Amino acid sequence: MSRSVGAHTADRCLRCYAEAVREGTPLSTPGSDRIDAVGYACDRCAHTWSRPVPDDLEVHDVVRVNLPEATLYGTAWEVEEDRVQVRGSGGMWLVWVERWRVVIY
Repeated sequence: MSRSVGAHTADRCLRCYAEAVREGTPLSTPGSDRIDAVGYACDRCAHTWSRPVPDDLEVHDVVRVNLPEATLYGTAWEVEEDRVQVRGSGGMWLVWVERWRVVIY
């Protein structure tokens, strides 16, 4: 689980449990253009881990979007192969994001 830190979300390192804002780095299989996972690294203990890009994401799933300038929480409104349209609570905003930035809640 993560908690909100200002405009960002702090995620715990899986080894030392230090909280830090981590955007992640897209990872793909060699020879493929498709991004399969997102890699993370802890600044404190140098531990690295990854999470798969969700392939079962569907319209109306509740999601978190990790952007460089903020973390958004909303609902998947449209789902395409490489991007997702996310709608904020009550329709306050609508934004297209790269699929690898989306985490299903």
